[in-house]
Amino acid sequence: MPADREPGRRPRRRDRATENDMKTRSAGPWRAALAVAVMLVWLPTATWAGSTVLTAQKIQAIRGLVSAAMKSHGAPGATFAVGLGGKVVWAEGFGLADLENRTPAGPDTAYRTASIGKSMLATAAMQLAQQGKLDLDAPIQTYCPRFPAKPWPITARDLISHTSGIRHYGGPNEQAELFNTRHYDNASDALDIFKDDPLKQQPGADYLYSTWGYVTLGCVVEGASHEALRPFMQRVIFDPAGMSRTRDDDPRAIIPNRARGYVLDGGVLKNSRAVDMSSKLAAGGWITTAPDLVRFMNTWMAGTYLSQTSMTEMLTPYVLPRHGGTVDGFGLGWAVDEFHGMRSGQYGGGTPQVAGIIFFIPEKRIAIAGLFNFEDIKGEDRIALVRAIAEVILGEAGKR
Repeated sequence: MPADREPGRRPRRRDRATENDMKTRSAGPWRAALAVAVMLVWLPTATWAGSTVLTAQKIQAIRGLVSAAMKSHGAPGATFAVGLGGKVVWAEGFGLADLENRTPAGPDTAYRTASIGKSMLATAAMQLAQQGKLDLDAPIQTYCPRFPAKPWPITARDLISHTSGIRHYGGPNEQAELFNTRHYDNASDALDIFKDDPLKQQPGADYLYSTWGYVTLGCVVEGASHEALRPFMQRVIFDPAGMSRTRDDDPRAIIPNRARGYVLDGGVLKNSRAVDMSSKLAAGGWITTAPDLVRFMNTWMAGTYLSQTSMTEMLTPYVLPRHGGTVDGFGLGWAVDEFHGMRSGQYGGGTPQVAGIIFFIPEKRIAIAGLFNFEDIKGEDRIALVRAIAEVILGEAGKR
């Protein structure tokens, strides 16, 4: 079962210039589908001019890729969306959002964000820093006094870059953490789950992915903004992007078009276990749609949230402050990579009920979002799929 972790290979520290460790190419079941898709859309005389139109040929090719992925993994349902030039130009549901009631998945089917939400919180934190309300290099107790002091100071920069040393899941209560059923009305109350545990490493020493690190970042953001997390994220992230279908994933709420989630158990497709995501709201406890995720990326690329300097910093591999090594494949809140010589950003999430991925190429103003109501799709497969879709969108003319 995916556990709210970054998809793909684990970013690693490099102490000198090496090839990017996060580079993932289309492989396995994607090769045949991608080859067909590229043949369908390649036009030798075409030119790329930042078009906001997705041709019928390209849409058909993308449908083929998504359908092949669903068939390969046995996923019941999915929704994918594409943004070009700041607009949502295509969104479509595939399969069933609810098997028991035979409800088709559609463009507005609502799925959990899982860890995709971390990129949203990181953007909000960087905005606070840009406004002078958050010092990324101050001890986090400045803004979150309920998190106890540790042998070394932890900063917001450590939290955003996954280098804080705060543990991820694990230990004797791992199952209770993964399948939490307690509802937390206050996002920062979830610190009680892990705040007294020892650090796994000295902050800034290396990359160590941590959902609980981002829950701590949520407390920091609340302190810096003097606002509860739910209304703050609504005001600074969701509303500016027009993300009208995105909100906290409250299992008690009536949320239109909410997808059911599924998992393979002993080779048998079953309903996902019930989980209340409020324990990790800050780290991805939201519910959204694929078009809303595209709207988030479009707004991010447009510079509405952040300055160009802050955006560049988020998409630059992180330099570890303790010794100057570089984290291959992760910046400040985004997994980073190259696509035909262009910088790309991505984030994925997997948790009970969902496996998702978002991917964007700022230079071409391309955004792709995909959400499956099925847990058992590995991160590297999701990355391969969205990169294959990007190949279709760009065609030969759009590549450097």
